Formats: sequence, C-alpha cells, structure tokens
Amino acid sequence: MATDRLYALLERIGNLLRTEERAAGLRHGLQPVHLQALRYLATCNRYSNTPAALTEYLGLTKGTVSQTLLLLEDKGLLRKVASTEDRRVVHLHLTDAGRAVLRDTLPPELLTQALGGLTDGGDTLEASLTGLLRSMQVANTQRSFGACASCRHFRREGPERFRCGLTDEPLTQAESQQLCREHEAAGA
Repeated sequence: MATDRLYALLERIGNLLRTEERAAGLRHGLQPVHLQALRYLATCNRYSNTPAALTEYLGLTKGTVSQTLLLLEDKGLLRKVASTEDRRVVHLHLTDAGRAVLRDTLPPELLTQALGGLTDGGDTLEASLTGLLRSMQVANTQRSFGACASCRHFRREGPERFRCGLTDEPLTQAESQQLCREHEAAGA
C-alpha cells in the first residue's frame, strides 16, 4: 500500500469537499464549520446534542464552537433548550430553517455526482473508509461517535424495541441510527 499516495488522495478529496461546502454555505452566509455543526446536530442523539459533545466531535476549541453556536442561533438555524434533568446542561436542536439549509447544502452536489459514477454506488468505498476511520479513532483513542445500533451498549428488546444498556433508557427506531458521543463499537 502506498501510504503517501493514499494520503494525497484523501487530502485532495477533503480540499475539494471543503471548497464545495464553502461555496454552498456562502449562499446562506455560513462557513464550512457552521455546516459541519448543523450536520452533526442533525445526526446525533439526545445524549450528544450538547455544546461539549459538538466541541469534541469537531475537534475545535470551546470558544470557536461557542461563536459558531451564537451565529447559528442568531440566524434561527438552531435553538438551545435547558435540560429537564440537569439545568446546567443545554441541548441543541435544529430548527426547520436549519434543516432546510442542510438539505440545500450537504452533501455537496460534486460528491453526489462522483459517487453516482462508481460501479457499486460507493458501497466498497464506504466500507473501506469506515474501516479506516475506526482504525484511526482507535489509534488516537478518540470517541467513535458511531450509530447506536452498532454500539456494545445497544440492546434489541423486540421488533422495533431498543434500549441503551448504558443509560437503561428506551430508544426509538430513529434514535438507534443516530450518532452517540458514548458509542463504543460492538466487539471492541
């Protein structure tokens, strides 16, 4: 395997995607980091929709994320809701306007077109990139932020009945597919 060549390819793809994100975001007065925050909040679960989890997921400073959240809230793209269990915790929820911005911007059309040209629709690429991501997260001891259904804490109690084994709370079908900050890969 040519690590240098793979790095160059991934770096170039990343740059192209960021360029597309930047152009799409500018139509809404947003930078790529704002779109990344919206995307995360659209895919995370109720345990992971906090400023601290977003900060960890993006790998940015608290100050940068705080400024990002202020801008998104000012634009009406998200709202902050105090936790009913712990008033010190704030949960972040996308508004309808935030969801509309995401539908308009992500994934970039360039990626959609390029994946459409692959013989298997990108399934092999997806599996390879998923494996690469997991390996890098394990090597860096970073949280995986994976979908609940792939977590070691996930419990299937019956048809469309699920529970988080960590919190012992029931999960909906939709929640079982969302990203979780507490995710630990099954079998890890």
